[in-house]
Amino acid sequence: CFNRGPRSRGPVLLSGRHLRQDADSSEQVLTTMRWGLIPSWFKKDDPSKMPFNTSNCRSDTMLTKSSYKGPLLQGKRCVVLADGFYEWQQQDGGKQPYFIYFPQTTNETVPGDKTGACADETEEEDEWKGWRPLTMAGIFDCWEPPGGGDALYTYTIITVDASKDVSFIHHRMPAILDGEEAVRKWLDFAEVPTQEAVKLIQPTENVVFHPVSTIVNSVRNDSPECLAPIELGVRKVGAQGGLGRRLSPEASPKKQENEVPRWTSQFIPKASPKKTSAGVLQQWLGRTGEPASKRPKV
Repeated sequence: CFNRGPRSRGPVLLSGRHLRQDADSSEQVLTTMRWGLIPSWFKKDDPSKMPFNTSNCRSDTMLTKSSYKGPLLQGKRCVVLADGFYEWQQQDGGKQPYFIYFPQTTNETVPGDKTGACADETEEEDEWKGWRPLTMAGIFDCWEPPGGGDALYTYTIITVDASKDVSFIHHRMPAILDGEEAVRKWLDFAEVPTQEAVKLIQPTENVVFHPVSTIVNSVRNDSPECLAPIELGVRKVGAQGGLGRRLSPEASPKKQENEVPRWTSQFIPKASPKKTSAGVLQQWLGRTGEPASKRPKV
């Protein structure tokens, strides 16, 4: 998938103890959840009747708003995986979308190309090791229909003030966990208490970006073209708008302050418990198939 929006299902990491009481809290499990948190206390029989947007959660209010405070204090922390995200820069003539992502091993590899190799394969430090996905901090919860039925696991993405380098595009960005240690601490709720974990929620400068076509403005557009860099000032005839290959919130003519870009993610999955994030991420990057039998129902 190159263009994903709220209410879609996507890959997330969480502690295995949320699924099995006998699991070590450091065990990481890859599964799928629906984007847009439905709190466990929601009493309506249809999650689509949720009266407010929970796709994103502001870091400055996540410990005060009831939808997020309860799950966060219960250790329901997750890591949302995506190749990157889209955000829009307001301009006089409209909005210009950008694709924002982690710097990759070699700058000769274009976004979406997971098979490229570096120019000098003899230098180990430059060897292409696969696309590095963004690891974004999230909060999840489990909602059960009042009248009975399957539990629904959903998540929200935490947002922070944009870092200096990308603030010219938009004033907010996802809370990105940069590195395996940050991912480990965020997920291991038994060893890392909430008060310590929230210190990881900070803007990061370790991202790069490029402008993309406005075809990303519609989630109906889902192709590699969404990710392709464009030259600003060159109008492409017929371009409509859309997203790229990561997760992404729905575009809106009047975007609320707490809304972030769209994202997209290469949907993966077959998950099995792993002790390190590296092993799980490699599954996400290189395998396809049905979700693991141990995953929560979504």
